[in-house]
Amino acid sequence: MRLLTLNVQNLRLRRDAAGRPRLDGARDGDAGEGEGALDLADRRLTAGLVAGAAADVVCLQEVFDRATLDFFADHFLAPAGATGYRHRVCREGNDGRGRNLALLSRLALARVASHAAATPAGLGLVPPPGLHADRPLFRRDCLVAEAGGLVLFAVHLKAPWPDPARARAVRRLEAEAVRRLVERRFADPAQGLWLILGDLNESAGAGEEGAGAGGEGEGPAVAPLLPPFAVDLLGRLPRRERWTFHLAGEEGEGGYGCPDGLLASPALARRYPAAVPEVLRMGLARAARRHAGPRLAGVGEERPHASDHAGVAISFPGL
Repeated sequence: MRLLTLNVQNLRLRRDAAGRPRLDGARDGDAGEGEGALDLADRRLTAGLVAGAAADVVCLQEVFDRATLDFFADHFLAPAGATGYRHRVCREGNDGRGRNLALLSRLALARVASHAAATPAGLGLVPPPGLHADRPLFRRDCLVAEAGGLVLFAVHLKAPWPDPARARAVRRLEAEAVRRLVERRFADPAQGLWLILGDLNESAGAGEEGAGAGGEGEGPAVAPLLPPFAVDLLGRLPRRERWTFHLAGEEGEGGYGCPDGLLASPALARRYPAAVPEVLRMGLARAARRHAGPRLAGVGEERPHASDHAGVAISFPGL
């Protein structure tokens, strides 16, 4: 089994003035009237990145709805050579602006479950001050599905703004909730075969010291999901190769981070000691100069690009 996780940066299906369908490009904010050819070029690059990954299961973040997912798969992925994704899931989460989780799979998906309605009280958790025990705790969702012999926990945790300290508290609660969902699914989580994947929004990387924008020395907000509970598979890469995100700056090169994650159960990590993630940066803008490798044809200085995130892929033969 081969998997890919990718934050597609605001993928939304709209209609133009003539009623023709179009996809928003890979850009932040409300795309509104759109940017025509530039949006189209972005999404062709997004499709090229996904097609090149050749994954059996694709976990996407920031997909507006099922209609958007279907249009992207049928009109962009298929022409790019990525076919066979008959199993498709996109459930409405709590974002409020349509940045939902989605799954595309060539393998049958079983026991698919959204947890957008999960509350701290329902999971036996005590929320930090200012958060309510009886209100949904995930800012998007935790989407769970079985594929082959693996249980996937797809996530997109709270971004570190507008208030980094408060956002960190929310993200910590979300991490505790994901852990609780894993513990409820498996009598012995260490022996189960499961993978948490998606956008963890820990800019320095899930296992890096000081990650989470919560203050000096606090460590990552996703600490409940780190060793010994799970294994950070991106930690198998050299430190200099762990970046998965580029934020363009108004002046200069901009910044880099590693918000995307693959957190494996101890049993899965033991079974595949040689499984090393591949960070697919060929769709990033040329302004991300830290990437010296090849890029997809048509990538521009800032746009068009596939996303501001790289894809992260990994293979587990035999699953």
